[in-house]
Amino acid sequence: MSQQWKAVCNVADIPVLGARVVNRAAKPDVAIFRNGEDKIFALLDRCPHRGGPLSQGIVFGERVACPLHNWNIELDSGCAAEPDEGCTPKFSVKVEDGKVFLDLNELQTLATEIEAA
Repeated sequence: MSQQWKAVCNVADIPVLGARVVNRAAKPDVAIFRNGEDKIFALLDRCPHRGGPLSQGIVFGERVACPLHNWNIELDSGCAAEPDEGCTPKFSVKVEDGKVFLDLNELQTLATEIEAA
C-alpha cells in the first residue's frame, strides 16, 4: 500500500524535548515528539504498560519517559527499554519545509485495529 501523507502540524509547534498530540478528532491520538537534535518521531499516545499518555512524558535523547511509571520508550521503535517489555505502535513521519506529515494509511489501519479489539 502506498503512503498517503497528511500535514498534521509544524515542527515549530512541537516543543523541543516535548510532544504535541494530533489526530484527536479522528482517533487514534498520535503523539509527535521532538528531541534536542530536532529529530521528529510519532507514536500512539499510549504507553504499552498501563496506557499512560506518552505525550506528557519527558523526552531525553531518543526516548520518552512515561509520566505514570517512568518506563522508557524508544522513540524510533515504540518499544520499552529493558528490563521493561512491550511496544506501542509507531508511525512513519516525513518532515518537509518545516511541516510534519503522517501517513494516513497507517492511521486508518491502526484505527480499524483498535475498533476491532
